[in-house]
Amino acid sequence: MIGEVRKLIDEYVGWLREKTTLRQVGEWVEVTTPYLDRHNDHLQIYVKQEDGEFVLSDDGYIIGDLRSSGCDLEAGSRRQLLQVALNGFGVQQQDDALVVRATSANFASRKHNLVQAMLAIDDLFCLARPMVASLFREDVTAWLELREVRYTAGIKIAGRSGLDHLFDFLITKSPRAPERLLRAISRPSPDMAKSLAFAWLDVCDSRPPGTTVYALLNDAERAPDPSVLGALRAYSVRPVLWSAREEIAGELAA
Repeated sequence: MIGEVRKLIDEYVGWLREKTTLRQVGEWVEVTTPYLDRHNDHLQIYVKQEDGEFVLSDDGYIIGDLRSSGCDLEAGSRRQLLQVALNGFGVQQQDDALVVRATSANFASRKHNLVQAMLAIDDLFCLARPMVASLFREDVTAWLELREVRYTAGIKIAGRSGLDHLFDFLITKSPRAPERLLRAISRPSPDMAKSLAFAWLDVCDSRPPGTTVYALLNDAERAPDPSVLGALRAYSVRPVLWSAREEIAGELAA
């Protein structure tokens, strides 16, 4: 089993390396990643050296795009959720830019955290219609509390690769059920599925036996592509449509 998981992680890292491109832009290096935002554009970050360190930034793209789409990021609950995402990945907000600083030793993990923060913040605000933002994670939180599920929110877990992975909710083991990890995905996509699958493969050896991972998928506007469901199942992540959430209420509350 360990050998199989290691092979899958190596394949993921190989895919990431193959699909990443670099371009010099003045004093910055533009890094185009294979991850897609909600417009199906590839996420880009910018890197430069400064005072013996590397500065990595999204150049204000994610927050600027959300603002232009009508999201008021200063509203109480949205500001709080944004801050949770920033803190969870160790990312700073400088004006609208998401920024991290790195050394040669931790460059890979800091780049990973910045990209994951960009994905998380982009996914945090699912626009149901122009100028109206629905916070899917808030809906999930309210539902868990309604069903009296005992959870801890915003859990960061270190993987065997040395990278950190953020899960939205952790439900501890009980006499009736194993540990459960949940990720709320407001905009299901193949990239989000790959990201969650890699996160689980990377941390699974450090979790108690029997730990179950759920992906709660927002299907309010449209059903997720079957390829997303298949990719999650292939890596032992259980996809659950938001419209079918009551089917697992008992499992989570156990």
